[in-house]
Amino acid sequence: MQRRDLIRAGAGLVAALHPQSIERVRAADKYVSGRTPESLAADEDYWAEVRTAFTVDRNIINLNNGGVSPSPRIVQEAMRRYLEISNMAPVHTMWKILEPQVEAVRRRLAGAFGCDPEEIAITRNASEALEICQLGLDLKPGDEVITTTQDYPRMITTWRQRERRDGIVLKMIQFPAPPPSLDDLAQRFERAITSRTRVLLLCHMTNRTGQIFPVKTICRMARQRGIEVIVDGAHAFAHFPFKHEDLDCDFYGTSLHKWLLAPHGTGMLYVRKSKIPRLWPLMAAPPRLTDDIRKFEEIGTHPAANHNAIGEALTFHESIGVERKAARLRYLRRRWEERLARLPACRILSSPDPAQACGLGFVSVRNVDPAKLIATLWEKYNILVVSMASEEYSGVRVTPNIYTTLEEIDTFCWAMEKEIGKA
Repeated sequence: MQRRDLIRAGAGLVAALHPQSIERVRAADKYVSGRTPESLAADEDYWAEVRTAFTVDRNIINLNNGGVSPSPRIVQEAMRRYLEISNMAPVHTMWKILEPQVEAVRRRLAGAFGCDPEEIAITRNASEALEICQLGLDLKPGDEVITTTQDYPRMITTWRQRERRDGIVLKMIQFPAPPPSLDDLAQRFERAITSRTRVLLLCHMTNRTGQIFPVKTICRMARQRGIEVIVDGAHAFAHFPFKHEDLDCDFYGTSLHKWLLAPHGTGMLYVRKSKIPRLWPLMAAPPRLTDDIRKFEEIGTHPAANHNAIGEALTFHESIGVERKAARLRYLRRRWEERLARLPACRILSSPDPAQACGLGFVSVRNVDPAKLIATLWEKYNILVVSMASEEYSGVRVTPNIYTTLEEIDTFCWAMEKEIGKA
């Protein structure tokens, strides 16, 4: 039998009854156990089995998974199931039956992040998680906050509002894309610190070029100076392997509907237990919750289905393994980057160093309007990518996912070559 036939046969009766179920992924895992993530990254038979878990439209080439990713079928089914239960008698089935189950999700997220469950709050997205920290820290007029010019626009907007409202001072540092080293990034933050600096906001992985930062080095440097550090992990969690001990941060916010493939509108906030009492919630909570991580979840009535289905996303993620996922995403990024890098007009702004980049990549195209280019890619080829422009650089961000095929990557490259050649 061919290897793909063996993989499919191994799924057994459950897969036969539910051909798109997670059992196919688990069966595929059985036949590749013992292989390194790097060797498996190019095994199209294995990733073909993983793709069966998704219900994406193959008439569209979606290379903008950095915005929000599609969830696998088991997550969608869980959402539908929980919504149906909620609607039976919401005041009972949603509030009394489903809502308490969020504690199981909290424990599993804590396990994935490597921390105490009493340090994890479930939010609606990374923006909410991070704004809890940005707006919840006590700052006085003249206090300095340092971030980079390449941080997420909404987070910069939040600091600008605090400038207007509270009189704080926002300082923004620049760094080249790609930077020469991780040490260079840490040193840029250190040089920018003054006696007035109270908070640093840094990306674990930037949303533009996918640059990974030396979070642990920066956090420890700042802690020695009594400076708080908020880490924007919107693109990092479930994208590549790490635990909290690898970061040693006090505050970390992330989206779960990106690389974890959880329901849309789910996120996570980590706050070190000793920091919880002094961080104000975004929406008011009673004094009895002062020391409780759940005070950051006091947002009024909200669906239980969204956060409960996170558990299925974690199961799917763990069935593949984050090491394998990261290796596959790096493999896909290298495939399109190496091909487009041959074009004289193209410059890759993502780092070639695996420690500084994973699946998110960025290409700058000389003398081509990136907004017009992505519009053409959509209108003529049904390819979804996103353009980004700043004073420092502009270009196209490309974010495939584990359901992406090599043919889709190659079609994107062919379309880019054709349109750039015309320009």
